[in-house]
Amino acid sequence: MHAPLKPLETTASGDSARNAPIGAVRAFLTLLVIAHHAVLTYHPFAPPPKAFAAPPILWTAFPVVDPQKFGGFGLLTLVNDIFFMSLMFLVSGLFVAESLRARGAGGFLKSRALRLGAPFVIGAGLLAPLAYYPAWLQSGGAPSLAAYADAWTSLPFWPSGPAWFLWVLLAFGAIAAALDGLFPRLIPTLGRWTQGAARRPGRAFLLLVAASALAYVPLNMVLPFGHWTMEGPFLVQTGRTGHYLVYFLAGLAFGAAGVGQGLTDPRGALPRRWWAWQVLPVPAVIAAVAVFMIAFSPNPPPRLVLDLVGGLAFVIACASLSFAVLAVFLRFVRQIGPVGRSLQANAYGMYLTHYVFTAWLGWLLLPQAWGGLAKGLAVFGGAVVLSWLTTIVLRRMPLLGRIL
Repeated sequence: MHAPLKPLETTASGDSARNAPIGAVRAFLTLLVIAHHAVLTYHPFAPPPKAFAAPPILWTAFPVVDPQKFGGFGLLTLVNDIFFMSLMFLVSGLFVAESLRARGAGGFLKSRALRLGAPFVIGAGLLAPLAYYPAWLQSGGAPSLAAYADAWTSLPFWPSGPAWFLWVLLAFGAIAAALDGLFPRLIPTLGRWTQGAARRPGRAFLLLVAASALAYVPLNMVLPFGHWTMEGPFLVQTGRTGHYLVYFLAGLAFGAAGVGQGLTDPRGALPRRWWAWQVLPVPAVIAAVAVFMIAFSPNPPPRLVLDLVGGLAFVIACASLSFAVLAVFLRFVRQIGPVGRSLQANAYGMYLTHYVFTAWLGWLLLPQAWGGLAKGLAVFGGAVVLSWLTTIVLRRMPLLGRIL
């Protein structure tokens, strides 16, 4: 998990100062994705390994499970899951309006196909099977590539790992291009409206909460808990599809005002009152976590109550956490040093490749008796460094350099 994140259209170097906070948010989200996948191995409720094809196929979420756990990672991943993918979609939408203006719908879609479609094929077709090989070994599979390939191709779907974000983002980009073609005045109108978010971020927040609640709550009331749609390598969490689209379109709307203007204005009300936006998520996150814990208690309330209360808590927590992150980066990030610039430049490649390293490092550390916390930190640090260095090398190749 994104994400994550050079699927966003890049901008001219003259805009670097204006875009510095957003670039920092992208890098931060990439690190959150790596941390999330690094510590799932040590999650306190990670399920024990089962036969490779035994349903439910939980190794797609937990490629390696270590008997050494750390309880804090359960809370970290739960809070992460509330907002980080949604914010990735919002940030990924910010430069769409600018790209559509510059390239037109055809050029925009061609660019997205190269930047998102090709990496999706590589991520799902090559990197995901490589990342999940430790899951095959831990499930008792023979250390044979032929046996693994046979078991993999016999699965009822093709696990694509974090690459799922790319095909969904590509589909959302196609929707944006279609809207722009059908309603050419829509995006400029949105830009004029969202200019006011610099003065009134609270109104933008409430509209985002309302739209995501309409997209998320009713659908989740009729779906099984945590349901995923799986058609070949095209995976997406079904109940969140509309919610993610809302966040992507919100990013499109905010970006239509111009990055560095409207909601993303570093001099606007959102960063000026950044401290207040850090308080807002606290009760919402507590409520969302509490509903989750109650849902798995011995005597939970009726599902209708859980779905309604939990769904509303989720959308409020998601929006408030997203605005809290944006407020901090808009307030405090003005310039990016050389390390930060390198991290931003390589964030997309790190998102694509990190899953291989988190899985294999978790597997290699299984014999060590360091404890779940130390192992989780080691896997996170190792995956960051290795995916960073790998991306630097890959970007020196002409074709991959264009994509990454």
